[in-house]
Amino acid sequence: MIERIDYVAINGPAIASMAKSKNSMPSIDRKLRAIIELRISQVNGCAYCVDLHTIEARQAGETLQRLDCLTVWKEVPFFNKAEKAAFAWAEAVTTVAANGAPEPLYTALFDHFSEEQIVDLTLIIAQMNAWNRLAISFGHLPDVRAE
Repeated sequence: MIERIDYVAINGPAIASMAKSKNSMPSIDRKLRAIIELRISQVNGCAYCVDLHTIEARQAGETLQRLDCLTVWKEVPFFNKAEKAAFAWAEAVTTVAANGAPEPLYTALFDHFSEEQIVDLTLIIAQMNAWNRLAISFGHLPDVRAE
């Protein structure tokens, strides 16, 4: 449900182009991508994207406990060091205007990811922030699901 301008109907080609680029970052596996997108959406407060990426994460095999505790990822032992480095980077890039992109978070990525993966991860983060801004700006909310 979109409460304001239906941005998809108004400029479908641009939205399709953004969506198509999702396939151009294959070095990050589907499960990690889903939880990174979910975490960014939580930070930004995007209801539509939180709903969407929770579904995608479950479809990729993510556990309910990890999804339930994603907002407190720093506190729990069941996210590995690579995931934690990715979450820290995602949060820093998401809040870059306030905090910059701290060197320790950037260098920590190299312990777990290749240069290609770091670029792809950062592109995923940037793109997710763009999607959040569209959905929040135009009041895109999730439909009620019958589960």
